[in-house]
Amino acid sequence: MNYRHGFHAGGFADVFKHVVLTLTIERLKAKSTPIVFLDSHAGAGIYDLGGAAAQKTGEYRDGILKVLALRQPAKGLAPYLALVRRHNPGLRPDGAGLEFYPGSPQIACDLLRPQDRVMLVELHPAERAELKRRYRRDARVAIHLGDGFHALKGLLPPVERRGIVLVDPPFEKENDFARMVAALKAAYRRWPTGHYLLWYPIKDGPAARRFLEAVAATGIAKILLARMLVRAAGPLPSLDGAAMLVVNPPWRLEAELVEVLPALALCLGQNHGARATIEWLAPEGAAI
Repeated sequence: MNYRHGFHAGGFADVFKHVVLTLTIERLKAKSTPIVFLDSHAGAGIYDLGGAAAQKTGEYRDGILKVLALRQPAKGLAPYLALVRRHNPGLRPDGAGLEFYPGSPQIACDLLRPQDRVMLVELHPAERAELKRRYRRDARVAIHLGDGFHALKGLLPPVERRGIVLVDPPFEKENDFARMVAALKAAYRRWPTGHYLLWYPIKDGPAARRFLEAVAATGIAKILLARMLVRAAGPLPSLDGAAMLVVNPPWRLEAELVEVLPALALCLGQNHGARATIEWLAPEGAAI
């Protein structure tokens, strides 16, 4: 396993994913009952943007740095931007002074409450060691070794009645789309009331379409599809955007995404093809 998220931390695909995650967590916090957060491919938790990995690609410059430089960001971006600023006390209004980028484990730990719980699954030994070091004193956090797709079977259903499962594999392997569909089907059967966030890159149009067709064919109900493109597709495959399937989206999340994501696409857009769409892949009346 060679994937290291530090090379991509804070890029536009990360920003999109973490904005959706932050809004979802905030929606669930509207009730006081406990929440569980399960991250199937957790990474290292937080990333040093001055490190060799981030500097080699510089993806954060076309991602979080642009969002931080906005003079009037969309209202819905406020919780996410507040998290980034929390980890960068020297940050200036134009984004200068940015040093660290929080990944999904850190976002969850920052947003969740004492009564909530966090389960992090990671296969890469260095990333797993960093998770253990970083969260060793947080009693809410449990770190699990293993393949994130397989871990869903053993960790679901949780004792909590409410919670979020984030599935965002590195897409290093050709069968990651198929494995994601299989993992969703198995997890949903075990915990049909969970809120599932399935992230995927937009870089191979036919593969993404086949994936969406396979998800729709499961018969699972209430699946919202949010997509953000930063450029029009070129003649060769490239990372043109990112998407998130939201199974059982919490109340008002759709409206918040409609307000936030088009503005985010405009900020992060690289050519005339930048846009965001929010639509239902499967209506509430579907049944597995």
